[in-house]
Amino acid sequence: MNIKSLTKLFLLILFLNTGSTFFAQTKYQKDFIEFWTDINNHYAYLDQQNIDWKKVKEIYEPQVIKISNDNEFISFLENILNELYNGHTSLNTNLNTSNRLIPSGLDLHIEKTGNKYFIRDIRKGFGADLSGLKIGMEVTRFNGNPIEEQLKKFLPKFTTRPDQRMDQYSINMLFAGTHDTQREITAIENGKEKIFKPVNYGNRNELLYKKVLNKNTAYIKINNSLVNNDLIAAFDKTLDSLFQYKNLIIDLTETPGGGNSTVARAIMGRFTNQLLPYQTHEFDEKEFQTKRHWTEYVTPRKEIYSGNVYILVGHWTGSMGEGIAIGFDGMKKAQIIGTRMAGLIGAVSNFQLSETKIRFQIPTERLYHINGTPRENFIPGILTENIEETIQKAKEIQ
Repeated sequence: MNIKSLTKLFLLILFLNTGSTFFAQTKYQKDFIEFWTDINNHYAYLDQQNIDWKKVKEIYEPQVIKISNDNEFISFLENILNELYNGHTSLNTNLNTSNRLIPSGLDLHIEKTGNKYFIRDIRKGFGADLSGLKIGMEVTRFNGNPIEEQLKKFLPKFTTRPDQRMDQYSINMLFAGTHDTQREITAIENGKEKIFKPVNYGNRNELLYKKVLNKNTAYIKINNSLVNNDLIAAFDKTLDSLFQYKNLIIDLTETPGGGNSTVARAIMGRFTNQLLPYQTHEFDEKEFQTKRHWTEYVTPRKEIYSGNVYILVGHWTGSMGEGIAIGFDGMKKAQIIGTRMAGLIGAVSNFQLSETKIRFQIPTERLYHINGTPRENFIPGILTENIEETIQKAKEIQ
């Protein structure tokens, strides 16, 4: 090989090496593609929520090249999850600047009426409640700024025409606030604007607690513990002590954190003397353009309580709490009293990104009442406006 040929070969090798370096993907670009693909292949509600996921890729892919560290990437992924506009999608890591999760990190339910925002419900014993905010108040500012402009951060970018569920998601996210900032909520009290500063306040420590409401009615409240298998034994012991009462109220209004179906089936199994269906699953087999359907059943166990059962639900009844509510309703073993629930969609699965090792969860199965109603669309048989009305209905049970 002559010198001229060697020179050409050298230049070609240099070009190829330089080109491969120039076009090499960063770990964040690789993980973005993996993140987008996992959701594209496994998220169970893209069609039901009318999400243009290809448009999402077009919007966010050009942005990832600017990311230089993991914290920036976490914030970037959090923004993408807003495109799914539901609290059942989340990262398993967060930053001080991250938004609190909803509904577990939210303590008041605000709805937009016309161009105004009103408190429609409040989480009892939490920051908003303890700060003096009340149901019915008009809210005018959040952290000193007008509300409308701040909502844009949480609205999906794939559409310019957000629907009511997108709007509600953005309202919930805004008023949940971030981990690092003290919330200031400006509301109208006695005709004047007043600033309220809710302080975060956690759940009660016990798995559940009980009390007697009257000579005929007992009450069990579950304290966001449906994920804890120890609740089964605690519930059994509590229920066994209440068989003399003809009415039993099970309060699920403080179960925003979800749970597992073992606990749910164990609780419901104390209220049926026969095998009964309580929830239907649907899973897309996209590769083959088929769907799998299956129904979960409740098996009777231990001594069966045969009195009247009432289930209390609300805006902070989420995930497995919602599953128990539709299960009791489907089995025709209880009356459901309360507001609409949190509306957390589907059964979630966990994923991990290859490069950054960031984990995330998304709903991969659709869930239905046994009558075919999507779980998130379930409406209680006795529908109330807020927790105060729900509690009043419970007190009327004799």
